[in-house]
Amino acid sequence: MTVVDDRIEMAEIGAKLTLDMMFEWLERMPVPEGIKTEIVGGHIFMSPQRNTHWAITFGILTQLSTRFSIERQKSDVRIDYPGHLNGFASDVTLVSEDAVMNDKGQWRHEDVEFVAEVISKSTATNDYGPKKAAYAAANVPVYVIADPYQGRIYVHTDPKEGEYTTESKYGFGEDIDLTNTLLELTLKTDAFPRD
Repeated sequence: MTVVDDRIEMAEIGAKLTLDMMFEWLERMPVPEGIKTEIVGGHIFMSPQRNTHWAITFGILTQLSTRFSIERQKSDVRIDYPGHLNGFASDVTLVSEDAVMNDKGQWRHEDVEFVAEVISKSTATNDYGPKKAAYAAANVPVYVIADPYQGRIYVHTDPKEGEYTTESKYGFGEDIDLTNTLLELTLKTDAFPRD
């Protein structure tokens, strides 16, 4: 299929556009290795993996591994969230112990217990805005934003009626007490690098 054919196909089905179609088109594109691709509100975002970004992501995953099995931890794995065409590949996702995949072989947002996003300059507004709203609408109990540009961590908890009712702020280097959440751990941030 040529680019022209793809455009015609997209125009013909414009009113019936789905996340599956959009991701299928993306899989046919020559996206370079190391580029993260997400669909937020029907818009495609691509961002390169940076060293700082990966170091923080890996730091969070390593700490989760002290308490949770590797099978429950996901990174850059597509999960569809409430709202218009939201297919996120979150930096860190923890699914429940009894999580099951849907009939398409994808994890369900209903089973997500924790999400962490590490800010990239090009997609920061998504993490602070539409993605935060989608996680709250999905009732994700704990949403953490790590911002290496500000050297800050934002912890959002207690989702109610599509919004997080509690937000806590920490600086890099501070311990983040999540013992009162279902994570029941303290997240160490002293090794998180800044950009």
